[in-house]
Amino acid sequence: MLPGAYLAHKKDGTAYYRSSITFQNKHISLGSYMTEQKAHQAYQEAACLLFDTSTVFDDVFSLPTILNFDKVISLLNFRDNHIYFKNPIYLRNNYFVYYLSPTEELKFDIDDLFYYSSHKIMRRQGHLFVNDYGMQVSILSRYGIKNYAVAGRDYYFANEDPSDLRYSNVIVINRYYGVTKISMPGSDTYKVQIHINGNYTVGTYHKEEKAAIAYNKAVDLAKQHGISKNFQTNYLEGYSPREYADIYSQIKLSKKYLHYLETIAKHPGAV
Repeated sequence: MLPGAYLAHKKDGTAYYRSSITFQNKHISLGSYMTEQKAHQAYQEAACLLFDTSTVFDDVFSLPTILNFDKVISLLNFRDNHIYFKNPIYLRNNYFVYYLSPTEELKFDIDDLFYYSSHKIMRRQGHLFVNDYGMQVSILSRYGIKNYAVAGRDYYFANEDPSDLRYSNVIVINRYYGVTKISMPGSDTYKVQIHINGNYTVGTYHKEEKAAIAYNKAVDLAKQHGISKNFQTNYLEGYSPREYADIYSQIKLSKKYLHYLETIAKHPGAV
């Protein structure tokens, strides 16, 4: 057998060839190929990347290779930074880059390194997500950004680069369901709206957390009046059950919204 190539068989008996290489006492799989020659070629290319330090990082974007691009990034990071990741991660000073493709990269803080070294980023219909405990989780959810959030309204990027996902660059404006921040000279207020048959204003509040609780109360009242819509509700950290209940019981909702609910209760077919 040629160096780096190993014969294997599928369940139906079809032969194929695995390729692998050992570097710094670590055995690295390079992929599966239909011919021995291609498996050997993958081995040769990996050896060149790992042992030939004249090949600088930027060269890999123009060099033709049989290796998967993700594997190329993993090999170069192992060579240069002495740590191997299965995902296409390359360590930089105080941050790391996750490569979606040769032309697309995402920047993350080192704090997220463990998470993304074990969670592969995927894309569907323009949305980036990972599989976490069998669920598709948007990568923006790690910043408290909800699935319904709109860039520019609910969050924005300080340097206007949406590929820079370092925490200092992701500015979250509206963290809670139904709550929109209204910036005014000297102070901010938080407007609460609930969508039933159109948007209904629940009230305006001076604290974001109080506004989030007001939205939850508006949802509870809607359900009590027979509205069976599948509402999302807000989870607030840092509040004991008693503290939450005290705010919940004292918070006021708009009379217009309450009147609307009474109307719905009398005429349920209106929703």
